[in-house]
Amino acid sequence: MKMLAAGSRVTVIRDPSWDGPWQVEFRGRIDDLTAPEPVLHSSAREGELAYWVVFDEPQFDSSGDGPFRKALI
Repeated sequence: MKMLAAGSRVTVIRDPSWDGPWQVEFRGRIDDLTAPEPVLHSSAREGELAYWVVFDEPQFDSSGDGPFRKALI
């Protein structure tokens, strides 16, 4: 699987199988805070990576917490 470079533009989407983890879809960019991390979850796809994403606009999660300016996604 190809890794995304720091600075890459991304769209963060809502998971269609549940109401979350974010209230809406939004744009951001991959941050260079740390290298991508493997997603260690039973529902993760093989080779799936989590990236720090800096949001274009602060966002609230599906629980109403926030606003967040970046998150590990």
